[in-house]
Amino acid sequence: MHIKTAFSHKNTAEASVNEIAQEFAACDPKMVLFFASTKYAPESICRIMQDAFPAAQVFGCSTAGEIVSGQMLDNAIVAMAFSAEAIKDMNIQVVENLRDDQALNSAFQAFEKHFNTPMYEIDPTEHVGIVLIDGLSGAEEGFIDSVGDLSNVTFIGGSAGDDLKFAATHVYAHGKSYQNAAILALLKPGVDFTFIKTQSFRDLGKTLEVTKADESRREVIEFNGQPAAISYAAEIGTSVEEAPAHFMHNPVGLIIDGEPYVRSPQQIKDSSILFYCGVMEGMELSLLESTDMLDDTQQALEQAREELGDISGIINFNCILRTLELTQKNLTQDYGKLFSSFPTIGFSTYGEQYIGHINQTATMLVFK
Repeated sequence: MHIKTAFSHKNTAEASVNEIAQEFAACDPKMVLFFASTKYAPESICRIMQDAFPAAQVFGCSTAGEIVSGQMLDNAIVAMAFSAEAIKDMNIQVVENLRDDQALNSAFQAFEKHFNTPMYEIDPTEHVGIVLIDGLSGAEEGFIDSVGDLSNVTFIGGSAGDDLKFAATHVYAHGKSYQNAAILALLKPGVDFTFIKTQSFRDLGKTLEVTKADESRREVIEFNGQPAAISYAAEIGTSVEEAPAHFMHNPVGLIIDGEPYVRSPQQIKDSSILFYCGVMEGMELSLLESTDMLDDTQQALEQAREELGDISGIINFNCILRTLELTQKNLTQDYGKLFSSFPTIGFSTYGEQYIGHINQTATMLVFK
């Protein structure tokens, strides 16, 4: 089998990694991707994972919940092993300062050197990028935009979590743990691949224009020329005090080609609204309403299977707000079961990456 998954709930990093290593013993992996709860000390889990697979490229990040074939988990570690047939070639770079353009440029120069090809000539139908990024950095928008400017290859991924503590998130590579950093992996898979972006919202046809914002703080001060909280509450048909109760089910989105790219409100501060994702002055955002997440995800998986013929593996970057909604509706088991037919790993993220930084979305890399 070219792609294999494993998970462990054991209490120590050593015991959990040992259990995963036993599962992968027969497959001699070339690459191992893992997502781990912060119950495992960041400095030790990355080192122990790398030590367990000395011949493999090992990378991952901390989470706010884990996903593995058929299940949604908490306080666990999930891992996916890829054989040399599944990943023909790859290179991993760590960008240690998210606001340092030179550090990002150096990473892409290293990719060019490894693949012996200028970045703009690397074929995006044969190569794909994975990005794992510090989920508390607030730097995702600028970073992902810069990645997009440097390459035609699609980078997909998620912002690391920390089990809703909002204290410190970590990305892992080469046996080390990093903060205010991103892991970029450029892969040449041995199989075809496609992408899923599913967000389960419909456009209510109400527009909120960002007329005043503090972009560096992801803060909208005014919508439609009025204090943001008052304007949002009026469009929902509720009071400012009750508005936060609607945030999960009624976020806003940038509509591109009929598709919403979600911007999720986080909290009201005075009469402003703070967001989990970047908002810019002049943006026209549409008020959204949540739809059936299970049905939407099922349809997206069926479409991907139709496109590829069959699926050998899925990496699912699923927003923590979606996980919280599933929990609220008692649907986490049902969501997990949607992936029981495919080798799958994923995690609950503090933001998703796919042609930009978004929220309340699942972005998935799907292998034939």
